[in-house]
Amino acid sequence: MPKKQERLLRVGVLGCGAIAQAAHFESCTKAANADLYAICDVADDLRNRMAATHAPQKSFADYDTMLADPDLEAVIIATSDAFHVPAALRALEAGKHVLCEKPLATSIEEAESLRAAVATSGKRLQVGHMKRFDAGLQAAKSFIDNGMGQLVALKAWYCDSTHRYPMTDAVQPLIIASAAARKPAENPKADLDRYYMLAHGSHLVDTARYFAGEITAVQARLSNRAGMRCWFIDVEFANGTLGHLDLTVAVRMDWHEGFQIYGENGSILGKTYNPWYYKTSEVDIFDEAKGASSRVLGADGHFYRRQLEAFADTILTGAPQTGADIEDGIASVRAMVAITHSVKSGQPARLADVAGAL
Repeated sequence: MPKKQERLLRVGVLGCGAIAQAAHFESCTKAANADLYAICDVADDLRNRMAATHAPQKSFADYDTMLADPDLEAVIIATSDAFHVPAALRALEAGKHVLCEKPLATSIEEAESLRAAVATSGKRLQVGHMKRFDAGLQAAKSFIDNGMGQLVALKAWYCDSTHRYPMTDAVQPLIIASAAARKPAENPKADLDRYYMLAHGSHLVDTARYFAGEITAVQARLSNRAGMRCWFIDVEFANGTLGHLDLTVAVRMDWHEGFQIYGENGSILGKTYNPWYYKTSEVDIFDEAKGASSRVLGADGHFYRRQLEAFADTILTGAPQTGADIEDGIASVRAMVAITHSVKSGQPARLADVAGAL
């Protein structure tokens, strides 16, 4: 891991659940320019165990008390989706920068309620679409911006696997749970169509937007057969690119995620791995002018740490924000709502016309 810098962003992590244990605590302790200053969770047993394991400077049972600490500079919101917006609003009001797990919200109106708070606070808000910090995807984006010319078509797929839990259990730390953990009023998994779209569709939508820009309309179909949910989504991009997305949970095969992009001066073919392997995507970029393909090595595949380092860099040095910002977070939620509307109506849905929740 890179050597720690002299000036570190003092970060507090809200929530000591699975995503914090698997990604965010380690990211804070390994990041070159950030420090795990504090953790916060209402579950005393879980918080105390995480404090003993990861050694933050401070540990809090109350979120507002953590936010009142003048030395705290930023928070990572690692809670259930339903708590994202309220927690982000309180952090911004307290003058703290925010890195919020994806999805930003579960409704368009809730997501948009953050826009004014971000502007008023003058603080950074970044959404945790960590795939933007995969070196393979970054190489693809660089070619799109600097060599590909006009984009013609994009296909992207995100297919979870029936074997993902044996795979992830083998590489993740042992996840500790607590009966005292705070849970949403409604079980997020009670509606699996909604749950899978928020958990997995948010990644797919943001990847498509990262490469091809603004999505203006979608036409989506959903099949629920043989214990598999499969969304096929035709996408209209503002720049005229033709798009198709495939979200399937769960395929009877290995993890299957990737993309194909065709452009005026070349093409890109990408294969992405289960994120918990921390393995950079294999992305082959064919440059028509060179008559050859190239592939970035991407030896550093810790997307969550790279995400935090980029977030900290914008705060500490004023570097441009390369992660998903408030508008990206809102647009992702709007696209998922539009997909849901299109499935229900059987008709195309324009993103500008939709409202409400998934």
